[in-house]
Amino acid sequence: MEEEKLCLEKFKNGDDEARNILIERNLRLVAHVCKKYANTNVDQDDLISIGTIGLIKGINSFNVDKGSKLSTYVSRCIDNEILMHLRATKKLSNEVYLNEPIGKDKDDNVITLQEILENDDRDIEEVVDIRMKIKELYRKMKEILKDREKTILELRFGLGGQKPKTQNEIAKMLGISRSYVSRIETKAINKLSHEIRE
Repeated sequence: MEEEKLCLEKFKNGDDEARNILIERNLRLVAHVCKKYANTNVDQDDLISIGTIGLIKGINSFNVDKGSKLSTYVSRCIDNEILMHLRATKKLSNEVYLNEPIGKDKDDNVITLQEILENDDRDIEEVVDIRMKIKELYRKMKEILKDREKTILELRFGLGGQKPKTQNEIAKMLGISRSYVSRIETKAINKLSHEIRE
């Protein structure tokens, strides 16, 4: 404990060697915390690496004057780092896979996204035409929409490649009411449809 205090003091005064000693002395803690996540489908070595990042972040941000124990504080940081990774992995698993069923055709046969993409009878001109229209839509959005209107449409319809968000989620993000989000969304769509019709 005395050595830990000394190392923390030295590290606070910019001694990187003291920081390395603190990291090494707490690596067993990483292994200990990682055991809790043994039933996840993440490889144990990967968990140790992720936990070690949490440990390093914890040691870097630990404040001696706050009165908490280093081991308690870094354990939480290791936990947080692993949980963040697991959440990110879960998000990725929500992505659409090409061979997953996405619905049924008129004869009640299950169809996958892969089949739709492979069975694309549209000729190249049609595909180019659609792409041009999408490009034009993005250009119009930049030109005629205010920043907030553009942001709300992008979030609402997942235009930046992210998952579309509900009006409630956007309201929370922007710190405004859901009805205000709805009004801005309607106004922005009307502006765009008016432009496109012309």
